[in-house]
Amino acid sequence: MSSMKVWRATDYVRMPWKNGGGSTEEITRDAGEGLDGFGWRLSIADIGESGGFSTYAGYQRIITVLQGAGMVLTVDGQDTHGLLPLDPFPFKGESQVSCKLVGGPIRDFNLIYSPQRYQARLQWMDGAQRFFSEAQTVLVFSVADEVAVLGEVLGRHDCLQLDGNAGLLDVSVAGRCCVIELTARG
Repeated sequence: MSSMKVWRATDYVRMPWKNGGGSTEEITRDAGEGLDGFGWRLSIADIGESGGFSTYAGYQRIITVLQGAGMVLTVDGQDTHGLLPLDPFPFKGESQVSCKLVGGPIRDFNLIYSPQRYQARLQWMDGAQRFFSEAQTVLVFSVADEVAVLGEVLGRHDCLQLDGNAGLLDVSVAGRCCVIELTARG
């Protein structure tokens, strides 16, 4: 039996970055407390100045700029292309990563997950879309003022979380959003 929860942006808990260089609003996670013990975690970070990222050994990260002009990441000494809004970029959690902001502060969206514990798929959608998923956990994160999904209306940066899916889930979304599908390994 699956369960559904809607996380409202106004209720997100702010916590310090692992490296102490800023703060993050945690959206949701599978388990654990603080900065440890989770298999996956979704968050929004405010980056006010160029600098280094926290490391998460054993995890995979996917970062997407939500607001602001963008940034250029340096990952293990290699510059990436400029990351523009809604342009996801994956990297290993143990990588040495720093960012150079392009045109001022940004807000970004982060999925951090353990690839040993979870299989993950992240995709951005816009407009009316329909998809099918067998993932155990499906997350829909809104970047529009209004996104309709599974009978719920999400506001900007709200997130719908469906856990315990054991079949083929038929999902229709209307609006700009990020869909994340997570399935435990083994």
